[in-house]
Amino acid sequence: MLRLILSRLVSLVVTLLFVSLAIFLILEVLPGDPAAIMLGTAAREDTLAALRQELGLDRPALLRYLQWIGGILHGDLGTSITYKMPVSTLVAERMTVTLPLSLLAILISTAIALPLGVAAAARRDGVVDRAVLVFSQMGVAVPNFWIGLLFILFFSTWLGWFPAGGFPGWSAGIGPAFQALLLPAIALALPQAAVLTRVTRSATLEVIGADFVRTARAKGVDRGSTLRRHVVPNALIPVTTILGLQLSFFFGGAILVENVFNLPGLGRLAYQALNQRDLVVIKDIVLIFSGLVIVVNFLVDIGYAILDPRLRSRA
Repeated sequence: MLRLILSRLVSLVVTLLFVSLAIFLILEVLPGDPAAIMLGTAAREDTLAALRQELGLDRPALLRYLQWIGGILHGDLGTSITYKMPVSTLVAERMTVTLPLSLLAILISTAIALPLGVAAAARRDGVVDRAVLVFSQMGVAVPNFWIGLLFILFFSTWLGWFPAGGFPGWSAGIGPAFQALLLPAIALALPQAAVLTRVTRSATLEVIGADFVRTARAKGVDRGSTLRRHVVPNALIPVTTILGLQLSFFFGGAILVENVFNLPGLGRLAYQALNQRDLVVIKDIVLIFSGLVIVVNFLVDIGYAILDPRLRSRA
């Protein structure tokens, strides 16, 4: 198990280095003047020269990349051109919204998908199974930002149960903050819950047809115990795979949902930085999102080994 963790850690570090190099090459080395992108083509040449010097664009590309990586390792993400403040401060402030939003969406998606998928598989071709399939098809077809707009119209405008947008901050209390995050989290969770429900149903059906399940039933184990003790634990392995892949969609979907609900999160910061052409912020946020996905995949790999001892022996 220790060898498995160490090998995955090495893979994680190497992947992060390659991702950071790709981000740097795309934003700073490929044809195009980053200073002109930030200030626009109508900017004066002396203004462009001053910004190039401020960003260090007059230095060799390799030196700039090493300085960027070295700054990240020391917690220095640079200074935002638009906000005139450290990017690390901006990210820390916005992460207090995006991280709880994503975690809440993951919990809601899992809480919806696992019971529905298992129930549909246990009652294949029945009323429950058909209803679950309809839900999954609708969830896949409808984008999360449209669900968010419908939620605002129904729950905020008509019923007045939830705020239409904004975030009061955690200093206002857990209750108001949770209320502001609940609708965005559900809007973010439903499409992914639909996908995860279909995967859970398929994985559960595959395990139900296995020989060891038929043997357990032949020995007199009741249906409920068979599902809890034999079917669900073995079906969780492919489900965990999809859940790990979905986390990147949660982080990416937060960009749209945060803008729909006007939440001051990392996704909205990325959108504003893109509009304001603040390449310093964009570069760091893309790396942070990529790093979160890579770390989550690392945790999923470790979760495989915990769920399936055969993977430990192969490693």
